[in-house]
Amino acid sequence: MTEQSAGGFTRRGLLGAFAATLVTAAPTYANAAGFLRGSGDIRRLKMYSGRTGEKIDMIYWIEGEYIPEALKEINHFMRDWRTDDVKNIDARTIDIMTAAHNLTGSSEPYMLISGYRSPKTNAMLRARSSGVAKKSRHLLGEAADLHMNSRSVNQLAKAASACRAGGVGRYTSSSFVHMDCGPVRSWGS
Repeated sequence: MTEQSAGGFTRRGLLGAFAATLVTAAPTYANAAGFLRGSGDIRRLKMYSGRTGEKIDMIYWIEGEYIPEALKEINHFMRDWRTDDVKNIDARTIDIMTAAHNLTGSSEPYMLISGYRSPKTNAMLRARSSGVAKKSRHLLGEAADLHMNSRSVNQLAKAASACRAGGVGRYTSSSFVHMDCGPVRSWGS
């Protein structure tokens, strides 16, 4: 007998999600059309923001389905902290971030440097640096700049590149890695 919750998840699936706060399922990543497949029954994202002081430890996918409320919280967390503008973050980017994090073997959360960027913020950053793209994927909610104390930029970039699912930029002098769900490509050293 299977009990269904109001959201359509099985009781077993929900219990598994709560258990995942202690143990993260070990995902496997197949080379399937350049994207992630078979990421286990649960996907979880752990981050903190040095800009806002906020933390997130969110299970956002269970038994093959994204959890809309969780994605909404991730969208808010990854907002443009300068303007407080929120944009839907592409779930493919979230999956790439999660897959790369799992491949690092670290339990440390990411530090979010930049998620969504409003046009105003992107223009301001472009005026300060030649390394900011005019048509940045941050503007579309398709990119994140991330840091981990326990992993080098090269280690984090290698994990993201192993996903073969988007763009990976190494910004060694600034100590972060850019991940996005655009075409597979890499840059930086």
